[in-house]
Amino acid sequence: MINQKMRYKAVIFDLFGTLVDGYSREGYYSALSEMTSILKAPKNDFIKLWMETASRRVIGDFPSLTANLEYICGELKVPVTKRQLDLARWIRFDFISLTMAPRTGTIETLSHLRADGLKIGLVSNCSGEPPVIWPHTPFAPFFDVTVFSSVAGLQKPDPKIYLMATEQLGVAPQDCLYVGDGDDNELTGAAGVGMHPVLVSAAQEDVAEAIRSAPKIDDYQCPRITSLQEVLNLLK
Repeated sequence: MINQKMRYKAVIFDLFGTLVDGYSREGYYSALSEMTSILKAPKNDFIKLWMETASRRVIGDFPSLTANLEYICGELKVPVTKRQLDLARWIRFDFISLTMAPRTGTIETLSHLRADGLKIGLVSNCSGEPPVIWPHTPFAPFFDVTVFSSVAGLQKPDPKIYLMATEQLGVAPQDCLYVGDGDDNELTGAAGVGMHPVLVSAAQEDVAEAIRSAPKIDDYQCPRITSLQEVLNLLK
Protein backbone atom coordinates (compact mmCIF):
# COMPACT_ATOMS: atom_id res chain seq x y z
CA MET A 1 0.00 0.00 0.00
CA ILE A 2 0.99 3.65 -0.37
CA ASN A 3 3.07 5.03 2.47
CA GLN A 4 2.25 8.74 2.57
CA LYS A 5 5.29 9.48 4.77
CA MET A 6 7.76 7.86 2.40
CA ARG A 7 9.77 9.81 -0.14
CA TYR A 8 9.59 7.86 -3.37
CA LYS A 9 12.51 8.02 -5.78
CA ALA A 10 10.79 6.91 -8.97
CA VAL A 11 7.44 6.47 -10.68
CA ILE A 12 7.04 3.67 -13.23
CA PHE A 13 4.12 3.81 -15.63
CA ASP A 14 2.26 1.40 -17.83
CA LEU A 15 1.57 2.73 -21.35
CA PHE A 16 -1.79 1.71 -22.81
CA GLY A 17 -4.76 2.57 -20.61
CA THR A 18 -2.50 4.72 -18.46
CA LEU A 19 -0.44 7.33 -20.33
CA VAL A 20 -2.61 6.89 -23.41
CA ASP A 21 -6.04 5.41 -24.00
CA GLY A 22 -6.23 1.70 -24.66
CA TYR A 23 -6.93 0.40 -28.15
CA SER A 24 -10.56 1.03 -29.08
CA ARG A 25 -12.28 -2.07 -30.36
CA GLU A 26 -13.70 -0.21 -33.36
CA GLY A 27 -10.36 1.28 -34.38
CA TYR A 28 -8.47 -1.94 -33.80
CA TYR A 29 -10.72 -4.06 -36.00
CA SER A 30 -11.05 -1.32 -38.61
CA ALA A 31 -7.27 -1.34 -39.06
CA LEU A 32 -7.25 -5.14 -39.26
CA SER A 33 -9.98 -5.04 -41.92
CA GLU A 34 -7.91 -2.63 -44.00
CA MET A 35 -4.86 -4.85 -43.63
CA THR A 36 -6.74 -7.98 -44.75
CA SER A 37 -8.19 -6.11 -47.71
CA ILE A 38 -4.72 -5.05 -48.88
CA LEU A 39 -3.30 -8.53 -48.36
CA LYS A 40 -6.34 -10.09 -50.04
CA ALA A 41 -6.59 -12.58 -47.19
CA PRO A 42 -9.81 -14.15 -45.88
CA LYS A 43 -10.82 -11.73 -43.14
CA ASN A 44 -12.02 -14.12 -40.43
CA ASP A 45 -9.11 -16.51 -40.89
CA PHE A 46 -6.60 -13.66 -40.88
CA ILE A 47 -8.01 -12.14 -37.70
CA LYS A 48 -8.06 -15.56 -36.02
CA LEU A 49 -4.35 -16.08 -36.72
CA TRP A 50 -3.59 -12.46 -35.80
CA MET A 51 -5.12 -13.03 -32.38
CA GLU A 52 -3.40 -16.39 -31.98
CA THR A 53 0.00 -14.78 -32.62
CA ALA A 54 -0.61 -11.89 -30.19
CA SER A 55 1.37 -13.49 -27.38
CA ARG A 56 4.30 -14.00 -29.74
CA ARG A 57 4.19 -10.35 -30.84
CA VAL A 58 4.24 -9.14 -27.24
CA ILE A 59 7.50 -10.95 -26.42
CA GLY A 60 9.15 -10.09 -29.74
CA ASP A 61 9.03 -13.60 -31.13
CA PHE A 62 8.68 -12.14 -34.63
CA PRO A 63 11.64 -9.98 -35.70
CA SER A 64 9.28 -7.48 -37.32
CA LEU A 65 5.63 -6.80 -38.10
CA THR A 66 6.37 -7.78 -41.70
CA ALA A 67 7.59 -11.18 -40.48
CA ASN A 68 4.37 -11.63 -38.51
CA LEU A 69 2.27 -10.78 -41.58
CA GLU A 70 4.34 -13.09 -43.79
CA TYR A 71 3.82 -15.91 -41.28
CA ILE A 72 0.04 -15.44 -41.23
CA CYS A 73 -0.21 -15.20 -45.02
CA GLY A 74 1.98 -18.26 -45.33
CA GLU A 75 -0.29 -20.24 -43.01
CA LEU A 76 -3.28 -19.13 -45.09
CA LYS A 77 -1.42 -19.87 -48.33
CA VAL A 78 -2.07 -16.32 -49.51
CA PRO A 79 0.65 -15.01 -51.86
CA VAL A 80 1.67 -11.43 -51.07
CA THR A 81 4.06 -8.88 -52.54
CA LYS A 82 6.47 -6.60 -50.71
CA ARG A 83 4.22 -3.68 -51.68
CA GLN A 84 1.20 -5.30 -50.04
CA LEU A 85 3.17 -6.07 -46.90
CA ASP A 86 4.47 -2.50 -46.71
CA LEU A 87 0.99 -1.03 -47.08
CA ALA A 88 -0.46 -3.34 -44.43
CA ARG A 89 2.41 -2.50 -42.09
CA TRP A 90 1.85 1.24 -42.57
CA ILE A 91 -1.82 0.87 -41.66
CA ARG A 92 -0.89 -0.85 -38.40
CA PHE A 93 1.77 1.76 -37.59
CA ASP A 94 -0.66 4.60 -38.35
CA PHE A 95 -3.22 3.09 -35.98
CA ILE A 96 -0.68 2.67 -33.17
CA SER A 97 0.73 6.17 -33.75
CA LEU A 98 -2.71 7.74 -33.41
CA THR A 99 -3.36 5.72 -30.26
CA MET A 100 -0.16 6.95 -28.61
CA ALA A 101 -1.51 10.44 -27.95
CA PRO A 102 -1.12 11.65 -24.34
CA ARG A 103 -4.20 11.71 -22.15
CA THR A 104 -5.22 15.13 -20.87
CA GLY A 105 -2.83 16.37 -18.20
CA THR A 106 -0.28 13.62 -18.73
CA ILE A 107 2.58 15.78 -20.02
CA GLU A 108 1.98 18.33 -17.25
CA THR A 109 2.12 15.54 -14.67
CA LEU A 110 5.37 14.20 -16.08
CA SER A 111 6.80 17.74 -16.01
CA HIS A 112 5.94 18.06 -12.31
CA LEU A 113 7.52 14.70 -11.52
CA ARG A 114 10.67 15.67 -13.36
CA ALA A 115 10.79 19.06 -11.60
CA ASP A 116 10.45 17.28 -8.24
CA GLY A 117 13.52 15.22 -9.03
CA LEU A 118 11.83 11.85 -9.44
CA LYS A 119 13.08 9.30 -11.92
CA ILE A 120 10.50 8.15 -14.45
CA GLY A 121 10.25 4.74 -16.07
CA LEU A 122 7.97 2.76 -18.35
CA VAL A 123 7.14 -0.95 -18.36
CA SER A 124 4.80 -1.90 -21.19
CA ASN A 125 3.43 -5.13 -22.61
CA CYS A 126 3.22 -4.34 -26.30
CA SER A 127 4.05 -5.47 -29.80
CA GLY A 128 7.03 -4.11 -31.74
CA GLU A 129 5.45 -0.90 -33.03
CA PRO A 130 5.38 1.25 -29.84
CA PRO A 131 9.16 1.04 -29.24
CA VAL A 132 9.73 2.35 -32.78
CA ILE A 133 7.16 5.14 -32.42
CA TRP A 134 8.12 6.09 -28.83
CA PRO A 135 11.11 8.40 -29.62
CA HIS A 136 8.79 10.55 -31.76
CA THR A 137 6.16 11.02 -29.03
CA PRO A 138 5.92 13.87 -26.48
CA PHE A 139 6.66 11.32 -23.73
CA ALA A 140 10.21 10.48 -24.71
CA PRO A 141 12.06 13.47 -23.13
CA PHE A 142 10.57 12.76 -19.69
CA PHE A 143 11.51 9.09 -19.35
CA ASP A 144 14.80 7.86 -17.96
CA VAL A 145 14.11 4.22 -18.77
CA THR A 146 11.70 2.32 -21.03
CA VAL A 147 11.19 -1.43 -20.91
CA PHE A 148 9.02 -2.77 -23.72
CA SER A 149 8.09 -6.44 -23.54
CA SER A 150 8.68 -6.99 -27.25
CA VAL A 151 12.27 -5.78 -26.81
CA ALA A 152 12.87 -7.37 -23.41
CA GLY A 153 11.55 -10.77 -24.51
CA LEU A 154 9.29 -11.17 -21.48
CA GLN A 155 6.11 -9.57 -20.21
CA LYS A 156 4.24 -8.51 -17.08
CA PRO A 157 3.62 -9.91 -14.56
CA ASP A 158 7.00 -11.64 -14.80
CA PRO A 159 9.04 -10.16 -11.91
CA LYS A 160 12.09 -9.81 -14.14
CA ILE A 161 10.53 -7.13 -16.34
CA TYR A 162 9.84 -4.83 -13.36
CA LEU A 163 13.32 -5.42 -11.98
CA MET A 164 14.85 -4.56 -15.36
CA ALA A 165 13.31 -1.10 -14.99
CA THR A 166 14.38 -0.54 -11.38
CA GLU A 167 17.90 -1.76 -12.03
CA GLN A 168 18.27 0.58 -15.00
CA LEU A 169 16.84 3.45 -12.94
CA GLY A 170 19.23 2.65 -10.11
CA VAL A 171 16.51 2.47 -7.45
CA ALA A 172 15.10 -0.24 -5.22
CA PRO A 173 11.60 -1.54 -6.10
CA GLN A 174 10.44 -0.44 -2.64
CA ASP A 175 11.20 3.16 -3.61
CA CYS A 176 8.90 3.08 -6.65
CA LEU A 177 5.28 3.81 -7.37
CA TYR A 178 3.90 1.67 -10.18
CA VAL A 179 0.94 3.19 -12.04
CA GLY A 180 -1.14 1.05 -14.40
CA ASP A 181 -4.66 0.24 -15.57
CA GLY A 182 -4.60 -3.28 -14.11
CA ASP A 183 -4.30 -5.28 -17.33
CA ASP A 184 -2.13 -8.43 -17.36
CA ASN A 185 -2.17 -8.71 -13.53
CA GLU A 186 0.42 -5.96 -13.59
CA LEU A 187 -0.49 -4.50 -10.18
CA THR A 188 -0.08 -7.83 -8.39
CA GLY A 189 3.18 -8.32 -10.27
CA ALA A 190 4.48 -4.90 -9.25
CA ALA A 191 3.56 -5.48 -5.60
CA GLY A 192 5.26 -8.88 -5.75
CA VAL A 193 8.66 -7.29 -6.34
CA GLY A 194 8.10 -4.64 -3.65
CA MET A 195 6.70 -1.73 -5.65
CA HIS A 196 3.72 0.32 -4.50
CA PRO A 197 0.97 -0.13 -7.15
CA VAL A 198 -1.68 2.42 -8.07
CA LEU A 199 -4.66 1.65 -10.31
CA VAL A 200 -5.58 4.38 -12.78
CA SER A 201 -9.02 4.17 -14.35
CA ALA A 202 -9.91 7.09 -16.60
CA ALA A 203 -13.49 8.15 -16.03
CA GLN A 204 -14.11 8.61 -19.75
CA GLU A 205 -12.82 5.19 -20.78
CA ASP A 206 -15.38 2.56 -21.65
CA VAL A 207 -13.59 -0.62 -20.58
CA ALA A 208 -16.08 -2.76 -22.50
CA GLU A 209 -15.00 -1.06 -25.73
CA ALA A 210 -11.27 -1.33 -25.09
CA ILE A 211 -9.04 -4.12 -26.34
CA ARG A 212 -7.44 -5.71 -23.28
CA SER A 213 -5.11 -8.67 -22.82
CA ALA A 214 -6.94 -9.99 -19.76
CA PRO A 215 -10.73 -10.38 -19.38
CA LYS A 216 -10.77 -8.59 -16.01
CA ILE A 217 -8.88 -5.84 -14.23
CA ASP A 218 -6.30 -6.93 -11.66
CA ASP A 219 -8.14 -6.84 -8.31
CA TYR A 220 -5.06 -6.13 -6.18
CA GLN A 221 -6.13 -3.85 -3.33
CA CYS A 222 -4.32 -0.55 -3.83
CA PRO A 223 -5.08 3.17 -4.20
CA ARG A 224 -7.24 4.07 -7.19
CA ILE A 225 -7.13 7.28 -9.20
CA THR A 226 -9.07 8.52 -12.21
CA SER A 227 -6.40 10.78 -13.75
CA LEU A 228 -2.63 10.86 -13.78
CA GLN A 229 -2.64 14.28 -12.12
CA GLU A 230 -3.76 12.50 -8.94
CA VAL A 231 -0.37 10.76 -8.82
CA LEU A 232 1.04 14.07 -7.61
CA ASN A 233 -1.25 13.93 -4.55
CA LEU A 234 0.17 10.53 -3.63
CA LEU A 235 3.67 11.97 -3.55
CA LYS A 236 2.96 14.87 -1.18
